[in-house]
Amino acid sequence: MVDHPEGFFQGTEMPTAGWWEALWPDPAGVLAAVGLHPGMDVIDLCAGDGWFTLQIAKVARHVSAIDVDPKLLEVAWHRLLESGVTNCKFIAGDAYDIAQLTAPADFVFMANAFHGVPDRAQLAQAVKNALKANGSFVIVNWHKRPREETPILGEPRGPKTELRMSPEETIKSVEGRGLKFTKIVEVLPYHYGVVFRRSDA
Repeated sequence: MVDHPEGFFQGTEMPTAGWWEALWPDPAGVLAAVGLHPGMDVIDLCAGDGWFTLQIAKVARHVSAIDVDPKLLEVAWHRLLESGVTNCKFIAGDAYDIAQLTAPADFVFMANAFHGVPDRAQLAQAVKNALKANGSFVIVNWHKRPREETPILGEPRGPKTELRMSPEETIKSVEGRGLKFTKIVEVLPYHYGVVFRRSDA
């Protein structure tokens, strides 16, 4: 059994060699589809090993990569270092403390982790507080399909079937806490992206 730090969200295991690349051959395309634009200040929440962090940093003005696991952040740091990318700050901390860990952002990105969050309402409120006015919160999640139906490189991958959430469940968990649903984006082959915008109305 893998030891995780306190506060680790149960869900998608970190990938063995090769399957992140097989699942996400074009992370930059995913980010563009969910609304990442040049010049943004971005928080990559539950950044893990930095697969998306690197591509975010190539577009954004600045990135704060937050994860509760410092070992994963070290992998992410090396990934960006090898690519010569320097506009990223790596922060070991609890996702619920996002607003205290870094400056307000235009865009908060969270991939492959929301289904494992124990208190989704608390996290949504925390993200809202971490966003600038009209900032966006993007959740990329596995579709609610049986795990055996989402193979990568010939093996079932992703969170347990019972942890998976439909787009509607994700929207219900977030909307109404200072965040307004704006759109759903299909992220092939097995994911969707839900985009929310901070609303102070």
